[in-house]
Amino acid sequence: MTLHVESPVSGRPVPLDRVPDPVFAQAMVGPGFAVEPDPGPADVLSPIAGTIVTLHPHAFVVAAPDGGAVLVHLGIDTVKRKGEGFAVHVAKGDVVEAGQRVVTWDPAEVEAAGYAPICPVVALEAEASALSPATPLGDHVKAGTPLFTWSR
Repeated sequence: MTLHVESPVSGRPVPLDRVPDPVFAQAMVGPGFAVEPDPGPADVLSPIAGTIVTLHPHAFVVAAPDGGAVLVHLGIDTVKRKGEGFAVHVAKGDVVEAGQRVVTWDPAEVEAAGYAPICPVVALEAEASALSPATPLGDHVKAGTPLFTWSR
C-alpha cells in the first residue's frame, strides 16, 4: 500500500536535514521532507485524507484510515507564538480530505517575528527507506500537489 502525501504549503521542498531544529533534522520524530514556504498569507492544506488526531495552531497530525499519520509543523519554535498569526479552520477529530484547508498563516510574518518559517512534513512511525520524493527537491511545489510517497 502506498500513501501519497501532498504538500501542505506552496514552496520549495528540501531534505529534512535542512530544518534548523535537531528534532526534525535528525528525524527523531520520523522521516519526511520540509518545504520552504512561499512568502505571503496562505492556506495550509491537509497532506492526506484522514482524521485530525492532534491540532495546535502551529502544527497538526492527520491519520489515514489505514493508520499512517503525517505531522505538519508550521515553522520552527512557533509554539512560542501561542497561536498568534495562525487561524485554525478544523477541530480535533474532524475527518478531512487531502487538500482541505486546515490552517491559514503568513510565513513572511512568522519570519519577521524571528522564527524560521520552514515546514517539516513528517511520516510518523515510518522508515526513511519507505519515503520517496514526488517532486524533485529544490523545485517548486504547489500546495495540494504531491510531495512524497510512503510505501507502507
